[in-house]
Amino acid sequence: MKGTSTSEAVVSPVRIGRPAIGALGILALALGTLQSVVEPALPLLQRELGVSSGEGALIGNTLLITGAVVTPVAGKLGDRYGGKRVLVQLMAVVSVGGLLAGLAPNLPVLLLGQVLQGVMVGALPLSFILVRKHLPAGESQVAIGLVVALFTGGSMVGMLFAGPIAEGLSWHWMFALPTIAIIVTTLAVARLMPHDPPIRSDDRIDWPGTVLLSATLLAFMLGLVTVTREGGLPPLAVGAIAVVVAALATGWVAVERRAASPMVDLRMLTKPAMWHAGVLTFVITTSAGMVLFLLPQLFAVSADGYGFGASTTDIGLFLLPGAIAGAVSDSVGGIAARRFGPRAVVVVGTVVTAVTMIALASLHSAEWQLVLAKVLTAFAAGVGTTALLAGTATAVEAKDTGIATSLLVVTRVIGVALGAQVGGAILDAGADPTTGLPAESAFATGFAAAGLVAALSLLIVRITKINIAKKGSQA
Repeated sequence: MKGTSTSEAVVSPVRIGRPAIGALGILALALGTLQSVVEPALPLLQRELGVSSGEGALIGNTLLITGAVVTPVAGKLGDRYGGKRVLVQLMAVVSVGGLLAGLAPNLPVLLLGQVLQGVMVGALPLSFILVRKHLPAGESQVAIGLVVALFTGGSMVGMLFAGPIAEGLSWHWMFALPTIAIIVTTLAVARLMPHDPPIRSDDRIDWPGTVLLSATLLAFMLGLVTVTREGGLPPLAVGAIAVVVAALATGWVAVERRAASPMVDLRMLTKPAMWHAGVLTFVITTSAGMVLFLLPQLFAVSADGYGFGASTTDIGLFLLPGAIAGAVSDSVGGIAARRFGPRAVVVVGTVVTAVTMIALASLHSAEWQLVLAKVLTAFAAGVGTTALLAGTATAVEAKDTGIATSLLVVTRVIGVALGAQVGGAILDAGADPTTGLPAESAFATGFAAAGLVAALSLLIVRITKINIAKKGSQA
């Protein structure tokens, strides 16, 4: 604690200037673009690479797997060694992954590139560290919402240009161009962002805890994408995966309880503000992940049947309003957390999502119905998860900002990955044996399931009586 106080005393007078904020914002925009290009182009990638719906979900989820493993480690290292230093190093890895994907001749190389790109997810908690160290607590909530909004805003660029680039040049360029922007903006951040000195501490990094947490997340994510792939796994194999994950998680908890300086202070996880936000974030993003995967697939289904036969460019345009809604929702999520509290925000967002998805199970015969559904669900999920994130960031001690927010970011990643894989599994289960294409009833089932999952948030809110905003304002 003494080292923490010394560090904060040194950093607190330094405020982030406009050029530094601009550089950090453009970097977030470029990262969001690189992350989002797969969504509208997924049907095209499935056709060109010859993979099923379940395997197609793996293309996007490979990035999320790395993100889930790296993010808590990045947050902890950022708390310890400085957010700027770790951020620049992660961006070097992202750049290599983006260039590799841009040059990929086949699926294995593309997946390797996605693995390396996945460390970009760690950029969010590192940005939160910088914002928290250089701004007062009240301004931090709004700034965190802005950073998330810029990251989400990049998805608008990715969705808008992925199709024209993939169809006009090739799908390789939709990875290469955002990567070039990331390289340039990383250099600008390194030059303009004020240095945040590391926290002085005689305690060593809890490497056993770091390795066990990473192994637990990796086993869980790999088990998730394997179990939900077409054909699935025998019950015995599923049980074995569950045992491995449980054993690793138990070992991690045992190590953290005995560590002199644990990677994650387990007492922090027991705080209502932390675990309430984690459970709600997981449920909300699982529903959002299902929507994220199902809508592009339905747009791409041949117009001879019940689909629309949309091209990659058309899919991007159809999804663009939803991306805009997501960006707007993220930008106001922090403000909503301060004014109304996460409880009210989550309740409203849950009702909107549940009603929209259940209605979409019956009404999906026109493009505007799908576009409207995407707008409503993206806004609802964005406001809810960002409000929870911003409230939690200021409810914990400043020295725990990186690890606390990174754990919530990981929860978002796992939720989206689970939702996408479940959506792919539902379509595979309802596929025509002759054509391999999913039946219309499979989409209806998927939309209804997404609505029911979202509705679980209402039950959780009622049980937990969450009110992070008031705690955050007092922090």
